[in-house]
Amino acid sequence: MNKIAFSPADILLPVDCGLTKWAVVACDQYTSQPEYWERVDQYVGDAPSTLRLILPESKLEDDNVEEEIAKINENMVKYLAEDRLRSLDNSLIYIERKLEGGKTRFGLIGKLDLEQYDYSKGSGTPVRATEGTVLERIPPRMRVRRNAAIELPHIMVLIDDPDKNIIEPLHEATSKMSMVYKTTLMERGGQISGYLLDKEQTEEVIAKMSALADPERFAKYYNAEGYPVLTFAMGDGNHSLATAKACWEELKPTLSEAERETHPARYALIELTNLHDDSLEFEAIHRVLFEVDGEKLLNDYIAAYPGAHLGEGEGHQVTYILNGKKGVVTVPNPTAQLEVGTLQAFLDTYLKENGGKIDYIHGEDVTEQLASQPNSIGFILPCMDKDQLFPTVIFDGALPRKTFSMGEAHDKRFYLESRKIK
Repeated sequence: MNKIAFSPADILLPVDCGLTKWAVVACDQYTSQPEYWERVDQYVGDAPSTLRLILPESKLEDDNVEEEIAKINENMVKYLAEDRLRSLDNSLIYIERKLEGGKTRFGLIGKLDLEQYDYSKGSGTPVRATEGTVLERIPPRMRVRRNAAIELPHIMVLIDDPDKNIIEPLHEATSKMSMVYKTTLMERGGQISGYLLDKEQTEEVIAKMSALADPERFAKYYNAEGYPVLTFAMGDGNHSLATAKACWEELKPTLSEAERETHPARYALIELTNLHDDSLEFEAIHRVLFEVDGEKLLNDYIAAYPGAHLGEGEGHQVTYILNGKKGVVTVPNPTAQLEVGTLQAFLDTYLKENGGKIDYIHGEDVTEQLASQPNSIGFILPCMDKDQLFPTVIFDGALPRKTFSMGEAHDKRFYLESRKIK
């Protein structure tokens, strides 16, 4: 089981609490909508909840952030001391998540070996980032994880299994499994059920995954002779996995060789999902700029590329929202593969030279709403085809950051499981 990066984990589940209040959505959602987190806080109240174990990223720059982090770490220790969490040792959990739209997403909860993951550009590890990693985003998140007793995953990692041979068959085998939880999720999160795989099922899943990672199969399937094998590609939560990796690299020099082999911080708890899951739809991630002169930014974008113009045309087209009105900018003969690459390269330079803030938004309606504020401008981007993901990462490397998202914000992972990392 150590030959591949994914393996069973000692998974912690909550005991004697209402799961609807326990499970909250990924901390990197609704960063420009603090009212969402205020509403969740009021709903949870004094009930046991993962809300008390995570820091919404909308609060990362608050004046009292260090106090909040200390409180989170205290709550982790408290929940452990109160036996609020029970452990399913060396386990895989199969999950079925019925989304608000009616589709069901299938997944597996287990752990990834951080020694087989590298988020740096040009990485050739079996676990790889699919989008550019913003290094500046890692240190603030390390402050949250560094002294944490447990981790809670909102990381979703993808396998490329078009025959649906690994995860999907478990749907027909749930009668042979023990159901370990079932609940409705708050705030349009749908419903989720979790089932514990038995030993035989676990061994079968790992064997199939090992076959997926076979170098000969990889080279033939992708026509990628000589390229390093890519088995696990990041779907959601790359910066969280990068933070786990950075914390592990920081800890590793203090450990003996034997300790490094088994230390829990070497691993990260994740949900594994098939890229070809019927419910998995790639969504574009849009951009909203705040505290900027929207007219100037738009004009500078056009001036940055030869032949760029307002209106539709041949090349990369991006819809902008400014002063409540929509329009299109076209950049002919782009050098980037995707529209997001053309736009993001300009925005990075513009913000560095002119100041302002950027947020990455899921959903056109929210983008339009936020872009209607004074001193703001929004950009709506088209979405890539998900079948392009693995070949693009294999041959071209990571995509521009925030290229795609898997579903709307309320469809993201909810924190329910956890795992000791100390």
